Amino acid sequence: MWGILGWLLNFVLLMAVMGIVGFQLMNLTDLETDYINPYDSANQINAVVLPEYIILGLLCMSFLFTGHWFMCLLCVPCVYHNLRLYIQRQHLIDVTEIYNQMNREKQRRFFKLGYLVILLVMSIFWLLWTVGEEGD
Repeated sequence: MWGILGWLLNFVLLMAVMGIVGFQLMNLTDLETDYINPYDSANQINAVVLPEYIILGLLCMSFLFTGHWFMCLLCVPCVYHNLRLYIQRQHLIDVTEIYNQMNREKQRRFFKLGYLVILLVMSIFWLLWTVGEEGD
């Protein structure tokens, strides 16, 4: 029973991070098509960067504490990348440079979204595996 609850908690955290990254991508796309001004776009993206980093860190710790070592090891590179960006103070988008950095920021977030989709598929697989084992 606890295994299933652990996987469900991880699933919820993964969906939260994917929603935040999707929100950031939508803001960058709206900025690219001139539906939103750079100041509002940068403020909205910067407001959710730290919650994204915190939730991803909680996801990695959740994998660790629930005993899913392989999934934790898959999360470590992304957490390290986020920590490195935060320490170097490169985690926020600058309003004055947002048009110059837009392609790089969109590529970074698309890569992160693809990475999270892979983690989600693996989590769903292991959740179903755990349900099958506990059902026997």
